[in-house]
Order: sequence, then C-alpha cells, then structure tokens
Amino acid sequence: MFNVQNFFNNDDIKITDQLGPFSVVEYQRDLSVAPANAMHAYYCSLMNVRRRQVICDLSVAPVTVQAGAMQWMVGKVNATTGIKGVGDLFGKAIRGKVTGESAIKPEYVGDGLLTLEPTFKYILLLDLDDWNGSVVLEDGMFLACDSRLKQKAVMRSNFSSTVAGNEGLFNLGIQGSGALCLESPVPREELIEFTLKDDVLKVDGDMVIAWSGSLDFTVERSGKSLIGSAASGEGLVNVYRGTGKVLMAPVDGKNG
Repeated sequence: MFNVQNFFNNDDIKITDQLGPFSVVEYQRDLSVAPANAMHAYYCSLMNVRRRQVICDLSVAPVTVQAGAMQWMVGKVNATTGIKGVGDLFGKAIRGKVTGESAIKPEYVGDGLLTLEPTFKYILLLDLDDWNGSVVLEDGMFLACDSRLKQKAVMRSNFSSTVAGNEGLFNLGIQGSGALCLESPVPREELIEFTLKDDVLKVDGDMVIAWSGSLDFTVERSGKSLIGSAASGEGLVNVYRGTGKVLMAPVDGKNG
C-alpha cells in the first residue's frame, strides 16, 4: 500500500484530462525559478507555456510508453519489453526501422502508478473507439497507449509520398479499443478536426498530426496538371481520401 502527498493535492497542479488509465496533470506555475528568470516564467504561465505530465493508473490497464519516457513509479509495477518471441522481436525491429519510432517500447503492468517525464508539449488523449478502432500518427506524436492496442507500420498509398518533401514511406498505426496518448506541438484548442465521408482533404504541408486508418494518404499535385499546379502557386499536397477523421494543426508549433 502506498500514499502520495503534495502531488495530486498540490494547489499548483491541475488535472486537465482523463481517459482510461491516463490522467494529464498541468503545473499552473513554475515555482522553481531563479529571480533572474521569474519574469520569463510569469509570462510563460500566462501564455499557457506550462509543464505537463501523464499519470498512468496501471490498475485500470497496462500501458505501453515511448522508450525513456518513465520518470517514477510507485506500487506493484513491473516493466517488460512486451516481446512475445523471436518473430515478435523481428517484427518490432522492422517496424521501428521504417517508422523512425523506437523498436521496443516498454510495457508496464501491475496495480501502481507510473508517471512520465514532464514536457512543455501538449498532451492529447484519444479514444480509438471514436476513430473506428484505427488511427495513423505523424512521426514523433506517440507517447503512450493502452497495451491492449496493437501497433503496426502503415505504408503510404503511393511512393510519391516518400519523395515529396520530408515525408517517409511508413507511419505508425494504432489499432484496437482503448486510450492513446499523444505529445502534440499545439494544444487541442487549436486543432481542426475534419470528418470525411467518401470525400477528400488536401493539405499543403505536414500540418496533420493524426488520421483514421481507413483513409488513403497520398501526395499529389495540387492541380490536375503541371500547368494547373503552377497556376495555383502550389506544388505537391498531402491528400487524405475516403471515410474517416483528420486532426490538423492550422499553425506551426513544431518549430516554436
């Protein structure tokens, strides 16, 4: 049995979201600053630039997290590789190689608490039931998920996706029923959500952070011809076609 004081009952910490085994805590102020940095910290808090952490309650469900993300854990918690055999190891190694994600993501089981490293990025909790059980992620978005969810490498629908400007041939796909935790460069309040039904979305740039696995993702010319593309002032665009949902950041928070 354990007890944690001055964390959940600290008036400087606020729980901003909860889903499945995950809770998102946000530090309202940075109290550990030197006098020379106090003004900077003050204006950061006013602009929603705050540290955030994910708390995982393993009594709800086991979780899989990004390698190196764990900060502390308390209670009966066991960490495993999640590898179920040689074939599984080979598959995860290949998936990690083609998606750019860590090949082995640790899985934590038990009935204690697991806390991830603090981050200034924004934490998004997605329920895969709202995504018809399948979502594809932009590189670097994955932070943690219910271990009952399956991960796989998702190949783009055409090879032009690779050669069309800073896009790889594979993305990380998550399938199943459960909670998924993303680390986003922009807050949920700024994300635009598109729901397509046998329709198409075209985006100039890599502003989309997640999309339904049921959608076909290609990179195409913005016009039907080279002349049309030149006339529009655009070249190649990311195209999401079919039925499903898309989350897009209308502002660039990746370089902020």
